[in-house]
Amino acid sequence: MNLNTETMAMRKALIDCARGDAPADLVLRNGRVVHVFSGEITTADVAICHGRIAGLGNYRGRREIDLQGGFLCPGFIEGHIHIESSMLVPRRFAEAVLPHGTTTVISDPHEIANVQGADGIRFMLADAQSLPLDILAMAPSCVPATHLETAGASLDADDLAGLLELPGILGLAEMMNFPGTIAGLPDVLARLHPFLAADRPVDGHAPGLAGSGLQAYCAAGISSDHECTTLAEAEEKLRAGMYIYIREGSTARNLEALLPLVTPATARRCLLVSDDLHPDDILEQGHLDRILRRAVSLGLDPVTAVQMVTINAARRFGLTWQGAVAPGYLADLVVLDDLEEFRVRRVFKAGNQVAADGGLDAELTASLPAGDSTSGLRSSLRIDWNGVDLVVPARPGKIRVIECIEDQIVTGQLLLEPSIADGVVVADPARDLLKIAVIERHHASGRTGVGFVRGLGLGRGALASTVAHDSHNLLVVGATDRAMLRAARELERMGGGLAVCDEDLTIAALPLPVAGLMTDVPAAEAGRELEAIRAAAAALGCRTANPFMLLSFLALPVIPELKITDQGLVDVTRFEHVSLWY
Repeated sequence: MNLNTETMAMRKALIDCARGDAPADLVLRNGRVVHVFSGEITTADVAICHGRIAGLGNYRGRREIDLQGGFLCPGFIEGHIHIESSMLVPRRFAEAVLPHGTTTVISDPHEIANVQGADGIRFMLADAQSLPLDILAMAPSCVPATHLETAGASLDADDLAGLLELPGILGLAEMMNFPGTIAGLPDVLARLHPFLAADRPVDGHAPGLAGSGLQAYCAAGISSDHECTTLAEAEEKLRAGMYIYIREGSTARNLEALLPLVTPATARRCLLVSDDLHPDDILEQGHLDRILRRAVSLGLDPVTAVQMVTINAARRFGLTWQGAVAPGYLADLVVLDDLEEFRVRRVFKAGNQVAADGGLDAELTASLPAGDSTSGLRSSLRIDWNGVDLVVPARPGKIRVIECIEDQIVTGQLLLEPSIADGVVVADPARDLLKIAVIERHHASGRTGVGFVRGLGLGRGALASTVAHDSHNLLVVGATDRAMLRAARELERMGGGLAVCDEDLTIAALPLPVAGLMTDVPAAEAGRELEAIRAAAAALGCRTANPFMLLSFLALPVIPELKITDQGLVDVTRFEHVSLWY
C-alpha cells in the first residue's frame, strides 16, 4: 500500500483491527515470526488489513492461511543492484526475483543511463510501475563514469538535481569518482549537494581507499561502500561511519572474506547485496535467498542474516514502514520452510500473495502488467566499420596484458613478450594470450581500443558483448581478428547482446535489443539462451565459469588495475591511459 494513497478511514480500520474489534482482511496463522527488532523467533498469528500488518496475537480474519510452523520474515530488500546486469527489463526481473522472496529493490540504473541518459532512467522507472515488486532507484552519479571512455550520454549536476524530483528516486548512486571527491572538485560537489541538502542517502564506490583519502571521501557526505574485498578495508570503512554492503553477485563474491566483520556490535550497519546478477544464476540459485543460504552456511546467525536483507536496508534508505513484521508495517512478507536453506514457501506483497513454492520450483501467482514500449531504446548500435582497426604492428619491447581474476572484477597487469606473425602482434591461445578490443558504438566514431588479455583460456573463436561497464561499448575478445570481427558484426545485426563465434560461424547468441543491455523475453527463456552461450564458450576452450560477466568488467576504468576502453588501455591506479607497449 502506498502511503500517498492511504486515507484516514483506512488507518482507522487498521487500528480497529489491531484492537480486535474488526476482522482482518487476512490472518496468517501458526507462523514462527522472525522479529528483526529483538532478534527473537516466536509463534504468532499475524493480522493484515488494507495491506498493512495490524497486529500479532489472537486475531480473526475474513481469510485465514495456516502457515503450519513456517518461518514468517519481512520481505527481502535488495540494497544495491544494477537490474540491467540481469539482462532483463524490470518487469521480467520482477518475474525472476519475486518467487525468491524479494519484495523491494534499490537499483542503480547507471548502465542504461550511460547508453540512453535520463530517458533510460525514466524507462526503467516506468517499466517498474504497477508491479508487485517495489523497484526504487538511486540517481546515477557518474555518467559517464570517467573521461577515459566514450559513453552514449552524459548527466551533469543540473540533470541529477532534476532526477531527484522523479517518483522512485531515493538518493545518489555510487560516487565512482573518488579521486575527484577527495580533491573537492566543484563538479563533484555540485552533484552531491542537492542530495545532501535534501538529506537523501549517497552511496559510495571506493575500492581500496584508506587513510586520509577515506576520511575526505566520507566527509564529502558519502555513507556506504560495496567495493570492500578485505576484512581490514571493511573495518576501516565501518569505523569511518559507512554502511558496508557485503556483495555476493555473479562475478564479485566478497561474502566469505567479509563475513567476520558482522558481529552483534556491527551487524546493523551491514547489508547483503548482489550488485550484478545474471538471469541464469537467479533461476538456478535464487536472489537474496541464495546469499542468505551461503551466509548461514558460513556460520552467520540466521536472524542476523535476515536483518541484513530487511530492516538494515529499510533503515539505510529511509523506508520507514518496511522491513519488519510489526504493527503498522507494510505486509511485505516471506514464508520460509527453514532458516538454513531459505526455501521460499509463499511471498506476500502488501498482504496479497504474489508467489509460491520458491527456489527451483518458483511459481509467480500474481499477474504482471504489460510493459512500456521499448522502441525508443532499440537500434542503439551505431558503428563506423571503416574506422575499426584491430591490427597491432610489431615493435621491440614487452606488452601490457590484462590479467583476469576469477570471481573478482579487479584485474592484474602483466608484462609479457608479444607473439608476432608477419610483422604484427597476434593472439596466442597456446599461451592463453587473447586479443581484446573495445569498439565505440554510440556515436559511429570508429574509435577502437586494442589490447591483450590472459585468464580466459579460449582456444579458438571469439566472444563479443555490448554489456561492457560502464559505457557499454562493444567489447570483443578472440583468438583471431577474423573471428572477432565476425562476432562484432553479429552483435550489430542483433541490435546488441552476446555472441560466441568461430571464424565463419555464429555458434550461440543472446539478443539484447533494449539499449544493447536487456531483453523483454521471459527470464526462463533468457536463462536458457545464456546457458547455451556459456556452453558454447566452454566448447571453444573458455575455462572461466561465467565468461560474459567477467568480460563485462574488463572495460571498467574505475576498478584496478588494468582495463581497456574504446580510447585504449587504462592504468586505474594512475587513472590515466597507458601505452600497450612497455
